[in-house]
Amino acid sequence: MKADVVVVGGGVMGTSIACALARAGVRDVVLVERDELAAGSTSKAAGGVRAQFSDELNIRLGARSLEAFDRFETDTGQDIGLHKVGYLFLLSTPEEVASFEAGVRLQNSLGVPSRMIDPAEARRLSPLIVTDGLLAAAYSPDDGHCTPESVVQGYAATARRHGATVLRHTEVTGIDLRGNTVTGVRTSRGRIATGTVICAAGAWSRAVGAMAGVDLPVEPLRRQIAVTEPLPALPPGLPMTIDFTTSFYFHAEGPGLLVGMSDPDERPGFDTGTHDRWIPRLCAAMERRAPGLLDLRRTGGWAGLYEQTPDHNALIGEATSVSRFLYATGFSGHGFLQGPAVGEVLRDLYLGRVPFVDVSPLSADRFAADALRPEANRV
Repeated sequence: MKADVVVVGGGVMGTSIACALARAGVRDVVLVERDELAAGSTSKAAGGVRAQFSDELNIRLGARSLEAFDRFETDTGQDIGLHKVGYLFLLSTPEEVASFEAGVRLQNSLGVPSRMIDPAEARRLSPLIVTDGLLAAAYSPDDGHCTPESVVQGYAATARRHGATVLRHTEVTGIDLRGNTVTGVRTSRGRIATGTVICAAGAWSRAVGAMAGVDLPVEPLRRQIAVTEPLPALPPGLPMTIDFTTSFYFHAEGPGLLVGMSDPDERPGFDTGTHDRWIPRLCAAMERRAPGLLDLRRTGGWAGLYEQTPDHNALIGEATSVSRFLYATGFSGHGFLQGPAVGEVLRDLYLGRVPFVDVSPLSADRFAADALRPEANRV
């Protein structure tokens, strides 16, 4: 089998890239996924989409993606369940307020309609919260949430319509090089001769990079989500609400709520089993910020993997040591919401075009150069 380019990974990043390449007229695009599409981190994502970041690059990637999510059904025919209910960050310390005020100024300068609001307005927007201890909040009405699996299916179907091949249940076992040039990808279904590999393998990217001698400093970290029973009188238009101090968040999920938060005791690893160790900390955060939720019964939940980098920012670019090995990984919880924009960027990097945003600061080489880009608005 031959391909112009092989994309490794069938989550939102890989399918977005494959779709963008195929729609640009690139022939023989092959996407390789070892399981079902979206079976990795994408299907376990909370589905939030936003442009409220502290870093200009992340803001621009988020805003560009919001535009794509807005027109997704028109472009692909796929309903992604987009709810533009906004993101609401609840802020409890002077340091948080100062950081978000600076972020809002930067976001506004880039066309994002975010704003600082007082605790009373925050409670009007998200009536499930209490405002004790709140100093302020940050809100942007263009943010929201949608269904990750639907986004992947829409991209994959569109890529196929434009001539791409999608291989499921196909594991990459090696990457062939001649000197420092990619010549092929070995898989569980045979070899694919190609001169270009794009790694979009999420938490598993470090192993894929190693096959080509490229160091992608990504490690997996388990995050858990709970789903509640139906909530009587669920507030309409409830925003994605994040208590920034604790990272506790919730948004509407059908007639109930999707609830999550980070676990500082979690250690890196590929375990996606669920456990209740994080629940006491979650309940403490609920009691402080949304005590009414403590009465809701948990009806489900799951665990997925964040793909963490040392500075919690993405790796996007092309390897300098190998021709041609490109990568889009390490999004540290922001991959789903930046997927559409990153698909455009990787298309342009492959084609030798100038992308709409300069992603060179997100090169994996930044770690060797000690040029980290910490992102403050992490959840």
